[in-house]
Amino acid sequence: MTPIHIRVLRHSAFYSPLLLTIKAGYLADEGLEPHYDVATESNTIEQGLAASQIHVAQSAVATRFTGLANAEPSSIRHFAQINQRDGFFLTAREPTAAFAWADLTSGSILVDHFFQPLAMFRYALYKQGLDFTRLNVLDAGDVQAIDRAYRAGQGAYVHQQGPYAQQLEADGLGAVVAAVGEVVGPVAFSSLCATQSWLNTDMAAAFFRAYCRGRQASMSLDAAEIARLESPFFPDIDQGVLTETIKSYQQLGCWEGDPAISENVYEKTLDVFEFSGDIKTRFRYEDIVSPAPAI
Repeated sequence: MTPIHIRVLRHSAFYSPLLLTIKAGYLADEGLEPHYDVATESNTIEQGLAASQIHVAQSAVATRFTGLANAEPSSIRHFAQINQRDGFFLTAREPTAAFAWADLTSGSILVDHFFQPLAMFRYALYKQGLDFTRLNVLDAGDVQAIDRAYRAGQGAYVHQQGPYAQQLEADGLGAVVAAVGEVVGPVAFSSLCATQSWLNTDMAAAFFRAYCRGRQASMSLDAAEIARLESPFFPDIDQGVLTETIKSYQQLGCWEGDPAISENVYEKTLDVFEFSGDIKTRFRYEDIVSPAPAI
């Protein structure tokens, strides 16, 4: 078996197409032995790819915007989509049958301030006719700190990726009332990236064959079966909660369609970041996206 090193920007059931590729044995079928880790400040995706310490990574096309704005060269190319929708949910302390986004103005909300989730949240508010500055927004820090803050009593609402939101619901601490991805619609949210030189290799083609199977399985398999396969990745998450999280993403349509990053969803991502003020230039699709390896 040939080792293949995979790094992710964040670890979540939101990335089930990639996690299934690993845990369902599709990489093994191609003769590849997966090694998986999560990026840190000292072990970033960019550093790992540049040094050939890793082969492929989960990231987002938007991670390239700052570099392009500063005319910084990069060998990293995005070649396949993981999610075509935002994967964050809004949880309220009290369940309601008639939630409206305008309700967010009536209480404080813990918001994930990482660059892409924040931009998407602001855009969703705009789509709902709301101004971000009208909200009492709290910034508790990273995903674990946000969860701890909500559990400690901060915020009437909280903005989180699954399975954090679903775990709160299972623990009786709130109710999921909205999905940001449902409001924003299809975008180039998270993607796979690698160096162009690696994308030209036989290993890349073998990886992509396996990944196509994983992405298709993420929609065709029952959520409970996906949760069973992925459970080693989430030892601290109840399997029922993991199942509900995966089911929510399936229903949202995060993993539908061709794995290619289309120009249409790429342009929608530019719309989001242009609205948020994070970009001043609409960067060319060709400067970020490469075709997937031929299989």
